[in-house]
Amino acid sequence: MHKLIKSSTVFVLVISIILLLSGCVGSAGKNGSSSQTSSKTAETIELTISAAASLTDALKEIQHSYESTHTGIKLNFNFGGSGALEKQIEQGAPSDLFLSASTKNMKSLVDQQLIDTKKQKTWLTNELVAVIPADGTMNIASVTDLTKKEVKKVAIGIPESVPAGNYAQEALMKAKLWDTLQSKLVQAKDVRQVLQYVETGNADVGFVYKTDALTSQKAKIAFEVDPKTYSPVEYPIGIVKASKHIQEAEDFYAYLQSQESLNIMAKYGFTIPK
Repeated sequence: MHKLIKSSTVFVLVISIILLLSGCVGSAGKNGSSSQTSSKTAETIELTISAAASLTDALKEIQHSYESTHTGIKLNFNFGGSGALEKQIEQGAPSDLFLSASTKNMKSLVDQQLIDTKKQKTWLTNELVAVIPADGTMNIASVTDLTKKEVKKVAIGIPESVPAGNYAQEALMKAKLWDTLQSKLVQAKDVRQVLQYVETGNADVGFVYKTDALTSQKAKIAFEVDPKTYSPVEYPIGIVKASKHIQEAEDFYAYLQSQESLNIMAKYGFTIPK
């Protein structure tokens, strides 16, 4: 009888241990599954946005606004001259969206079938102005004043790769001053570098967009360039076909066209096409 009780006790103990171990394994399995789900949920998708340098300040605000409501998305901006950005995309550099300061650069990528014509459109417009240092006393009121002896250096973006430089070249050619001013011209890699040259006194005058001038406390607008003398400044946006995150790229593309986004851009001086 004593042996029977002892055997029963051992049997119950073994069953208890088996059940306990089974529960631990089940719990570990659940925890593992939960951990995997959590890891998936926490995964962040990074979008690379190739954007014209003149959009820098406004897009930084849009980045904060967008990421705060889209916690799984991180926006990485690659700012530069639109022509240089176009070349990067042509050469296969990772990019999900292209925000250009020139329709020419966008059209080139559409023609090469790197951007779908149905997934690109004109987003904003801008104006070309001439700026001088904020503490400058030089009387510069038109492009003809650039020929004055006291004007030693005039900064413009490289016309071949910087749309603002190309627009400035058009205006100066229209005024028949392009050849006359060659010895004074200082070329920059993008419109922000032009602004920096003027802010630091490395140029007496610089051609930038009105929106760039409005961001600076060290430069001021000397005059607005006659819009009849250069091509319309239009900013097209498009989704790069090679994007590995097409859905997320389309979501951000749509957001850029939302009223919330357009209000931010208008605050920085951009004009919304009708």
